Amino acid sequence: MSSRLVLLGPPGAGKGTQAARLAEKLGIPAISTGDIFRSNIKNGTELGRRVQDITASGALVPDELTNELVRDRLAQADAVEGFLLDGYPRNVAQVAALDEILAAAGHELDLAVELTVDPQVVVDRLTKRAQIEGRADDTEDVVRHRLGVYAEQTAPISQVYAARGVLVQVDGLGEVDDVTARLLAVLSTSAS
Repeated sequence: MSSRLVLLGPPGAGKGTQAARLAEKLGIPAISTGDIFRSNIKNGTELGRRVQDITASGALVPDELTNELVRDRLAQADAVEGFLLDGYPRNVAQVAALDEILAAAGHELDLAVELTVDPQVVVDRLTKRAQIEGRADDTEDVVRHRLGVYAEQTAPISQVYAARGVLVQVDGLGEVDDVTARLLAVLSTSAS
């Protein structure tokens, strides 16, 4: 099976859940930029201090710093033989940065897997989660805004990877186990 993977999909598509499951099945680390940010902040690294200053002000972490954090993470021993990126790249500029990071290590991306979901299902899913978990950040307006940002900034990544012939799309709706099974089937077919 492919071992250098990117998992794409809109907010609420189940990327985090599926990334953890796939990484375990494939024996590679699931790497989330959010987790990288939190780990560096928690460990008090120089990068973590820079990220904390930025996020404390409510700003987004700039591409340059995000790319630096990903470069550092992909150089760690557990990611040398493979990884599954969740939440990166988020825009076409980050695709180019990832290409450079991999090329410097003598690698290239094996596959970009996009979880496809109906936007209304995502809105329903996240607003229901907000009610259950008491999350103020998942109101219908906020979710619709996040989906708009995704469509504008992140969805074009699919076109880049499709043009390269490394994009596969998987239906992200249904029971968690069913989605995982579909993903594993696509990965094993793509590796053949």
